[in-house]
Amino acid sequence: MEKKEFSAFIKQAAIEIGFDACGIAKAEELTEDVAYLKQWLSEGNHGDMHYLTQNFEKRIDPRQLVPGCKSVVAILLNYFPERFQNPAAPQIAKYAYSAVDYHFVIKEKLKQLEIKIIQKYGQEIISSDFQHAFVDSAPVLERRWAQRAGLGWIGKNMQFIHPGLGSYVFIGIIMLNADAEYDRPTAPHCGKCTRCIDSCPTKALNGNGLNATKCISYLTIESKHGIDSQFHTQFSNYALGCDICADICPWNKKWATSHQHIELSPANQTNENEHVLEWDAEVWNKLTKEKFNQVFRNSAIKRAGYKKLKQNIEILKSSIDSIS
Repeated sequence: MEKKEFSAFIKQAAIEIGFDACGIAKAEELTEDVAYLKQWLSEGNHGDMHYLTQNFEKRIDPRQLVPGCKSVVAILLNYFPERFQNPAAPQIAKYAYSAVDYHFVIKEKLKQLEIKIIQKYGQEIISSDFQHAFVDSAPVLERRWAQRAGLGWIGKNMQFIHPGLGSYVFIGIIMLNADAEYDRPTAPHCGKCTRCIDSCPTKALNGNGLNATKCISYLTIESKHGIDSQFHTQFSNYALGCDICADICPWNKKWATSHQHIELSPANQTNENEHVLEWDAEVWNKLTKEKFNQVFRNSAIKRAGYKKLKQNIEILKSSIDSIS
């Protein structure tokens, strides 16, 4: 099998399926991440995300995760929206705008890509004994692999930045049991800019990485404990997730453009005159569990759950009331 042709086929197939970018890296141990990740975990920066402490060897070496793996294919899907929420309403991160959870969307597209690869190069290209396609679902350092695959770099806000799309991108991974022509890793291009660090209300970013326990996204989604009162006035009206450090990024201001993926359309109308992005604070404040389950039944918002979302909204409401 000719490596250059193999790589070109995969990239072309990925674009035809609807991905916005595709790159390929050699499967090997991520030696540069070992020490950093160990220290980051030992300092407790992961908070309640205990799954990050598990399967360490598999996390830093895809060959331990998928025996026989030789190549890591990384794909990107732009999710920057065409329209935004009512600014007066409790905000949700842009990744959660879509009616359908992005995990489902990307998994389906990865399956289509896998089928094309198998049809062209045979079943042995893909491991039949181990999971080999991933979307935030296994011990895989997706951002590092996207960087290794030449698709961009990891910014000072720890988000992946693609030159041309910005950081509002989802990452998917397929691991293949065949060598390919590999892309050259991308060097960081943040320079001396610290706007993301300076803009973080909770000081979760420190220039050396992210303390997740202070991150608004972590606090409003992942945290299993009550949110410390010191953060209650620092949420900047976010009830689920956060886009502050991404919105301020000069590269996003330059590159972020509306996606063209109908699968990522915002939550549908709940009646003919109402749209989720148009909800005001009163609608969010009065959101019932029944309506939550109806509107967000297939949404990524379901991960946080109704109870967590309502608690976050109540914190925002209380903070506003205390100021006024």
